Amino acid sequence: MFSWLGKEGAGRQKDGADVLQTVTGGLKTLYTRKLLPLEEFYRFHEFHSPALEEADFENKPMVLLVGQYSTGKTTFIRYLLEQDFPGMRIGPEPTTDSFIAVMYGEKEGSIPGNALVVDPKKPFRKLNSFGNAFLNRFMCSQLPNQVLKSISIIDSPGILSGEKQRISRGYDFSQVLQWFAERVDRIILLFDAHKLDISDEFSEAIRAFRGQDDKIRVVLNKADQVDTQQLMRVYGALMWSLGKVINTPEVVRVYIGSFWSKPLQITENRKLFEMEAQDLFRDIQSLPRNAALRKLNDLIKRARLAKVHAYIISHLKKEMPSMFGKESKKKELISKLPEIYTQLQREHHISPGDFPEIKKMQEQLEIYDFSKFHSLKPKLIEAVDNMLANNIASLMTMIRQEESSMPTQIVHGGAFEGTMEGPFGQGYGEGAGEGADDEEWVVAKDKPAYDELFYTLSPINGKISGANAKKEMVTSKLPNSVLGKIWKLSDYDKDGMLDEEEFALAKHLIKIKLEGYELPNELPPHLIPPSHRKAFHNME
Repeated sequence: MFSWLGKEGAGRQKDGADVLQTVTGGLKTLYTRKLLPLEEFYRFHEFHSPALEEADFENKPMVLLVGQYSTGKTTFIRYLLEQDFPGMRIGPEPTTDSFIAVMYGEKEGSIPGNALVVDPKKPFRKLNSFGNAFLNRFMCSQLPNQVLKSISIIDSPGILSGEKQRISRGYDFSQVLQWFAERVDRIILLFDAHKLDISDEFSEAIRAFRGQDDKIRVVLNKADQVDTQQLMRVYGALMWSLGKVINTPEVVRVYIGSFWSKPLQITENRKLFEMEAQDLFRDIQSLPRNAALRKLNDLIKRARLAKVHAYIISHLKKEMPSMFGKESKKKELISKLPEIYTQLQREHHISPGDFPEIKKMQEQLEIYDFSKFHSLKPKLIEAVDNMLANNIASLMTMIRQEESSMPTQIVHGGAFEGTMEGPFGQGYGEGAGEGADDEEWVVAKDKPAYDELFYTLSPINGKISGANAKKEMVTSKLPNSVLGKIWKLSDYDKDGMLDEEEFALAKHLIKIKLEGYELPNELPPHLIPPSHRKAFHNME
């Protein structure tokens, strides 16, 4: 959707000012010129996150799937793509033992991890730091699929539970998840309706997503295997379990359904599953449109953390003695890190939420010589402050301009295509859409009952006044704002009165609203009363 920049970069400096020509180019320019120097000077990459590369700014939106084994992660990908992909294995046991990046490619094939991390066009080069134990369990699966033209999907190994979680993977699983979480656009946690226990490793994995809460969505999969009463209990239990591990005051969004192409086992909640699937599809389809905004948001989060990190490191340097007692002072400073955080919050007016986790920071600081840290360099901090205060606002304006000048991009193909148009599209033949394909006016089947009511309302010359119509319409107990809209739609000839067909239409629209459907903004052609259709065709 957004114009991608060549290697030369689109940001240029003119008379000391930054000229940002494209959103992606602007992001790269701001990062390399203003944020990267601060990160390198205070060794940010050793503590938090590797440096960003060109591919990180230019890659397609990515979706990370995480869940315990046999929750349907790989099946979910196959459901979205509607085709198999290289390296795919599905079964009730822990079949996926690798991270698989499912991406678009002109030819179907797979790329092993060691080759993948040296490809400058792929955003995975910094995964090299996790070593061979991880790279042997990492691959890219490429295939020519319409869905993958817009997004890439990361399949993760099934998270172990019970005794299995004691088996070492040979690499830091949580750190790998954290690396992906910082770079993906959406994190989908999958749960099986029959396995809601959150194991220690799963809890650790969810904690690795700290700071990325806005990206998390939850899918309760295989929900067709339980009846409605059980599903209510399962949903409640899931929300209770999530509340213990996801530390946010907001309730996380949970999508309920059965995400595979086989028939539903228990069909009583089919309508619910269809609505939930459409909501999830819309969320995923919006990712390309919001990709630049997400990258901008992540850059702001990174800049705030880098600033806080610089304050912490420079403070530790300042407190170190010049000659003797360095080791004992280092231990004292590490133990007093919570107090240092509080002091820095007051001095620099920083929110507590911007600070890294204390326990993790204490563990990392153990291996460093504080005397080799750098003192505070105000110019580096000022450059980042200027970026956040001025340049980011320019990029926000540019995003809106590019959105208005480019066609709207959404994810097409695969499962997304089957529910967009035709009789299996969401809401087709329901609510205001009911009767769209029928020759007979859909209101006619209930019209005899509506006619009886109509003639009790004292019609004059075949029409009832607005006051008399109101007496009947308010019995629905719908608010006046809704009834006012129904009146506007029903009074087709705009004469301030209703004939028997218009009254029947009003009753039909009330019925639609009471059944939980939305009212149309304009009356669809199939709902126009038959006696008024000639006027409609003349207007056309």
